[in-house]
Amino acid sequence: MKKFLWPTLVCILLTFSCTGKRTNTDQEEPADTVADSSLVVIEDTLEQLITETPMPRAADAYFDDFVFNFAANKRLQFERIIFPLRVTTVDGKTTMTEKSQWQMEHLFMRQGYYTLLFDDDEQMSHMKDTAITEAVVEKIVLKKNKVKNYFFHRVRGAWMMYEIRETSIEENANSSFLSFYKRFTSDSIFQVESINETVQFTGPDPDDDFAVMEGVITPDTWEAFAPQLPGKVLYNIVYGKPEAEGNKKIFLMRGVANGLELELRFKKVGGKWLLTKMTT
Repeated sequence: MKKFLWPTLVCILLTFSCTGKRTNTDQEEPADTVADSSLVVIEDTLEQLITETPMPRAADAYFDDFVFNFAANKRLQFERIIFPLRVTTVDGKTTMTEKSQWQMEHLFMRQGYYTLLFDDDEQMSHMKDTAITEAVVEKIVLKKNKVKNYFFHRVRGAWMMYEIRETSIEENANSSFLSFYKRFTSDSIFQVESINETVQFTGPDPDDDFAVMEGVITPDTWEAFAPQLPGKVLYNIVYGKPEAEGNKKIFLMRGVANGLELELRFKKVGGKWLLTKMTT
C-alpha cells in the first residue's frame, strides 16, 4: 500500500496511534487506556478536516489508494457504500443496513499499522495492478476465530463497497496459516520450534543509516531478533478472486504513518509452517 500523502492524515494517524482510541470492540486494545477528552476533540477536528478534503481522482486507479481515503474520509465513505448494505454475521443472520444506520468504519487506520498476506511475489504484484476490479478487506479477529469481510468492486471506474460478511477462520483461504500464526504469536516455545534451521535476515545497519546488513538467524539466536507481532487483530486485502492457499506465505506489516516495515516469509514443510526469511 502507498502511504497517504495528506499532512492532516499523518497528524490524525499519529494521534490515534498514541491515544489508542477505538470505535469497534473487535479492535486490538492496549494494555491500559486512559480516556482524555481533549485528545478526543483533536481527533474529531482532524477527522473533519480530512472529510472536507476531496479525494484525488487518480486514487481510484489503485485499490490501496482508495481504501486509505475510504477509511479516513467520512463523506467519501458514505458516498462509496451501496445502501442498503447487506451485512451477514458469522451465524448466518443477514440484515440490510440503511445509510442512516451506518457508522464510520476506520478499518486499520487507528491501530497505526496494517498487515497483508500473500502466497508469493506474483500475488503481491496485484497491489499495483490497475486492472483489478474486485477486492476484499479482511478484518481477522484471532481471539474470536472470526473474519469480517468487506467486499468492494469497481463500478464505472469508482470503487464501491457492496457487502459485509462474517465467516470463521476455518472458511478463510488462509485458514491453515492463520491457525498457525495465532499460536506462533502466543506460544514462545512453539515460535522457536517454527524457526527454520537457518533464517535469512536483512535489515538496517545500526552503524550506518544508509546501509543494510545481511545474516543468518538460527533457532538458538531467534530471541534476540524476534519482532513484536500483532496477536489479536490482523487486516488483509484480497486483490481479485481469492486463490487456494499454497505452501508459502509472505506476511507484511507496515506502519501507516511511520517507517515501520517488516516482512516474514514462511514455507510449509511436511505439513508444518516454518519461518525462512525476515526483512526489516
